[in-house]
Amino acid sequence: MTDLQRIYPAVIFIAVIIASAFLAGCTSTSPQPAASPSAPPITAGTSMASANSTVERVEVYHFHGTQQCYSCITLGDLAEKTVNASFRDELASGRLVFAHVNYDLPENAALKKKYGVTGSSLWIGVYDADGFHKKQDTKVWYLIDDENAYSAYLSGLITKRLNGDFS
Repeated sequence: MTDLQRIYPAVIFIAVIIASAFLAGCTSTSPQPAASPSAPPITAGTSMASANSTVERVEVYHFHGTQQCYSCITLGDLAEKTVNASFRDELASGRLVFAHVNYDLPENAALKKKYGVTGSSLWIGVYDADGFHKKQDTKVWYLIDDENAYSAYLSGLITKRLNGDFS
């Protein structure tokens, strides 16, 4: 047996272990809970509520597991930085809430279920006169390599939600 024949299986094994480590923090193995009848999930292209509604509170949650990959960490860090820089008054008044939520912890099970979380994600929940509305924002994943674009996009989206614009 040549040296190359002995090394090749070891290299493949190490590559599989490394790939598994990167993917472990990005997903959850728990099944997605059924949608609550009072808060149906919103799909792209649908409005979350009527434009005439009065927004009482907006929640921005970075959901993550105990194990996080670089992209998952960056997603949450940029969201926190954006919210803290652009919405100080709203955070101070409680009209806007931001938090990193580890969905693997038992104390976060109710929030995980409420939002229907199945993996690392950024969710925006809105409380208005019509009730509670939630939506996972996936566009932010495509912007994590450009902090300015990420911040501009998320700031604009949160501003729209705070103003009752759900387009």
